[in-house]
Amino acid sequence: VQLVESGGGLVQPGGSLRLSCAASGFPKENYVLGWFRQAPGKAREGLAAINRGGGMTIYADSVDERFTISFDNAKNTVDLQMNSLKPEDTAVYYCAADPDAVLTLRVQAYDYWGQGTQVTVSS
Repeated sequence: VQLVESGGGLVQPGGSLRLSCAASGFPKENYVLGWFRQAPGKAREGLAAINRGGGMTIYADSVDERFTISFDNAKNTVDLQMNSLKPEDTAVYYCAADPDAVLTLRVQAYDYWGQGTQVTVSS
């Protein structure tokens, strides 16, 4: 299983970014992909997850409807559209996969992780 994130960078407060995670090597069709982030000195937190088989999604309350997770079947990527970004959204963002297909935001449930991509929200 390989997960490769892209799309991070520097954005001004109120701006938008779209993160993408290329997923490959899964032995079965039904699995869960999630987006997480970790700010300096803080624990890694789950933001959103999607079930690859059925398309169901879950979001953390902290996302506050500003983020949207989706799966691009043509590209085989899981994307995270982030709008109305705030300085407190600054963190390293990770894509992760749970091959047991449990739709959860618990970090411990995910077996595979990407290398992370930095998102910095600053003026």
